Amino acid sequence: MRLHFTCALALGLLLALSTASPGLFAENTSQTPVAGAPLDQASIAELHQRLLNGSLNVQELTRYFLDHIAKLDQAGPHVNSVIEVNSDALEIARQLDAEPRSLARSQPLYGIPILLKGNIDTGDRMLTTAGSLALMGAPALRDATLVAKLRKAGAVILGKTNLSEWANFRSEHSTSGWSGEGGLTHNPYILDRNACGSSSGSAAAIAAGFATVAIGTETDGSIVCPSSVNGVFGIKPSLGLVSRAGIIPISHNQDTAGPIARSVADAAAVLTVIAGSDPRDPYTAGANKHVANYSRFLNAGALKGKRIGVVRALAGYDPNVDRILDHTVAVLRAHGAVVIDPVVIPHLDAYGKAEQTVLLYDFKHDLNAYFATRKGLAVHNLAELIAFDKAHATQEMQWFGQDEFIAAEAKGPLTDKAYRDALARDKRLAGPEGIDAAMTKSKLDALLAPTTGPAWTTDLVNGDHVIGGSSSPAAVAGYPDITVPAGFVHCLPVGMSFFAGKWSEPKLIGIAYAFEQATRVYRPPQFLANVTDCNQQIDSPYP
Repeated sequence: MRLHFTCALALGLLLALSTASPGLFAENTSQTPVAGAPLDQASIAELHQRLLNGSLNVQELTRYFLDHIAKLDQAGPHVNSVIEVNSDALEIARQLDAEPRSLARSQPLYGIPILLKGNIDTGDRMLTTAGSLALMGAPALRDATLVAKLRKAGAVILGKTNLSEWANFRSEHSTSGWSGEGGLTHNPYILDRNACGSSSGSAAAIAAGFATVAIGTETDGSIVCPSSVNGVFGIKPSLGLVSRAGIIPISHNQDTAGPIARSVADAAAVLTVIAGSDPRDPYTAGANKHVANYSRFLNAGALKGKRIGVVRALAGYDPNVDRILDHTVAVLRAHGAVVIDPVVIPHLDAYGKAEQTVLLYDFKHDLNAYFATRKGLAVHNLAELIAFDKAHATQEMQWFGQDEFIAAEAKGPLTDKAYRDALARDKRLAGPEGIDAAMTKSKLDALLAPTTGPAWTTDLVNGDHVIGGSSSPAAVAGYPDITVPAGFVHCLPVGMSFFAGKWSEPKLIGIAYAFEQATRVYRPPQFLANVTDCNQQIDSPYP
């Protein structure tokens, strides 16, 4: 879940907007779903229309996605994004089909197939393991709060997705998308490329069309990075907007869950359902004051008059990504935004060591508290987990170790001065003296930076080699961050992140939606074997 991992563009990228490729950058301000879209690409709105007019039922829809997973995830290109299919999914679908039509119409996610990251509790027969063999015992005793909300809204929980084991908080030498239980998730655009982490399975599954929406979690980069490299949309909400109760933790000071989807509209619809206060998570105490129907902010004209600052210090690591950033700026200006380029966020490099200190302390404290909610497991605390991995090193530590586990276990209580000082420094430098200061100085509505570079080749021996990313400021501050597909580098997607101060989801969703409608960059993957299979005549980063 962290950026160490944790956690070029289409033809015509540099052409004038009037001559940009209509397939990638055409103006389209309609909010009406395209009729007859394949089920694996259909929006929530279109699926609702089909389900409610009787041209499709929930069992047919659920069976379609289960078959799609069997053919393309577990076989075929073997994306390996789904760690477990819900054996009750078809029965849930049958029950939904039997509901009165009036009840179905009242459920915002009626019949919608949703996948959950494998660190999110479900009080059913599915396991919640965070990808670790140590948690392959009994299921969780109850649903995570967000899962209960999804069920109430009529969603079909289709299964659990693979992830970077323990949300990529086990070793500095890790490979994103690999877990002891699930193996390696592949990027569906180019299969030898990494799906990023830790919500690798959630993002890869949505890109590949294995569900309509998935839920990911993020501590630092784990929603936005996989969403970016898998060419989909991800919303990392403000800390405290979505309950973390029933989610295997890293840090109560940075963890959040959020939607990953093929459109801003679908992500906004799911965020509306899962947001809100929860007595099981004290950090959400004020959330109800900020919860909205986020679909209300899907305004194709939302860019007009918005002041958006470009954080060039979070770019510059890849010339092709910089070209996409430049094109993004041109699109924003063409659609009425006032772009201030560049804008400086103070203290960008000042809190990395403090962040790691906070995460190590929090992980030991929060994970041990989570273990107290589970029964029938082989381990009951972090110390026992470390011992388990040593005893099962052939399966669990064949590629990397558990140095972060060991460092976390050595930390003391949350009353330690070192922890309290690091946490205070983190929040102050990232929030009030960082993002807030930059936005106030330039009177901004949002900040903009590339989410990360194109997906790197997976290397289980040497681990991840991420070339850059922009997730840390918003992650450390606890502020929202939305990534939107913005272009391609040799058939590999690249996303742009819009982020701002706490509780700014309505404004960011409007900006992200307007940019999506102005560009229409998203396209489904082709499951290419390697980058040499990319057709350069169609997709070249060079003018």
